[in-house]
Amino acid sequence: MKKVRIGVLGCGRGNTMIDYCLRNKDVELVAICDFNDYYLSHTVEKLKKHKMPTKVFKNFDDFLECEMDGVVLANYANDHAPFAVRCLDKGINVMSEVLPCENLKEAVELAEAVERSGKVYSYAENYCFFNCTREMKRLYGKGFLGEFMYGEGEYIHNCEGSWAELTKADRNHWRNTKSAFFYCTHSAGPLIHITGLRPVKVQGIEGEYSQKMKDLGAGGASIAVEMVTLSNGGTFKSIHGGGLSESSVWYSMYCSEMEIESGREVPGQRYGALDSIYIKDDRHVPGRKRFFRAYRVKESKAARRAGHGGSDWYTMHNFVAAIRGEEAEIIDVYEALDMFFVGHFGFLSALNKGIVTEIPDFRDPNVRERYRNNTRCCTPAKGREQTLPSNAQGGMQTTDETYERMKEEMERRRREIDEEKMRTSWQWFKIGCKEYFENLFSLRKRIK
Repeated sequence: MKKVRIGVLGCGRGNTMIDYCLRNKDVELVAICDFNDYYLSHTVEKLKKHKMPTKVFKNFDDFLECEMDGVVLANYANDHAPFAVRCLDKGINVMSEVLPCENLKEAVELAEAVERSGKVYSYAENYCFFNCTREMKRLYGKGFLGEFMYGEGEYIHNCEGSWAELTKADRNHWRNTKSAFFYCTHSAGPLIHITGLRPVKVQGIEGEYSQKMKDLGAGGASIAVEMVTLSNGGTFKSIHGGGLSESSVWYSMYCSEMEIESGREVPGQRYGALDSIYIKDDRHVPGRKRFFRAYRVKESKAARRAGHGGSDWYTMHNFVAAIRGEEAEIIDVYEALDMFFVGHFGFLSALNKGIVTEIPDFRDPNVRERYRNNTRCCTPAKGREQTLPSNAQGGMQTTDETYERMKEEMERRRREIDEEKMRTSWQWFKIGCKEYFENLFSLRKRIK
């Protein structure tokens, strides 16, 4: 079978996708591209060890000229749509990391690029592919849980320790300028994907723009909450953000027959707890016993070594299968936009004092037309005169000294990482030499 030729844009987040290509014989990593010398050089060293003849680029135009069947977009989260459109118009299949776009103008352009190209667009919302969320989708699809009524999705990620590296200590980095509502699809996405229902209304509630966020150089509030109404009348709460003291990932669904929830993230076991499922039915129905079951979902051996609790393996595996024309579970462009709209319109709601706001359906070209020139977002270069503040409480309140301090922190952490890699490499070299000579001496003894 002919190998699927993959290119990866972005060697930071794209490191997991690069590893997938290096470990799977049916995939060939033909090109990588990144403007960041630090990430690019580290990836080149990895490719040398694997003796992978991959072309290396710093310029996307040159990268795009390579013969590729699919491109993984792992660049900045607010820049996926423009690159996706260019790939699709070139006849290249696309897997886009989170998020699909930054504003509604980009959403229109992305949907139309997918439609006119006829190529695969797969949104890599990996939180839909945890063991727990895959199991919840399986049970819901079988009808075992009944009709969806209410749910909760939670993604709290305290990035305080790694914020300097994540943002490159840059005031204008998307993580610093975005609203708390922007990164919404880890909490809302799985509930949309599990049920197959479309969000139709949202009410946005913004948390405090805390001192912690200001000290990090970030403009977004500590958390965002969306109360979402789905197309069947069911509702769910989506909560996400990085301004709280601890991280948490958790999903729950109350359906007409059963209630189901995942395990909660616990210290030292970030994704392991997400293997657990709890199902119960406490209804008082004559002749019916109350039901409760707790179990761990069997882990896929193929996914075991992949990032984010194995979920990264599924996004790549399904993308490659879809390119081959095989059966694959992908999140298409319309579902991806539904997930994005929860946060986008949730923020507009919060800016408008929490008013309930309708969510459009971009499957309809007539609906899309109304938003063709809508550039509202928090990035001035894209939003221009329609640029939104990073929060509803007065916008960013940071100082130049903050970013100088973050730059020092970033450089310190990079030195520590490089030093640790050097120690680890030397340690493994010594272990290898020791094992070699022990085996050699053992062989000589047996010969004698």
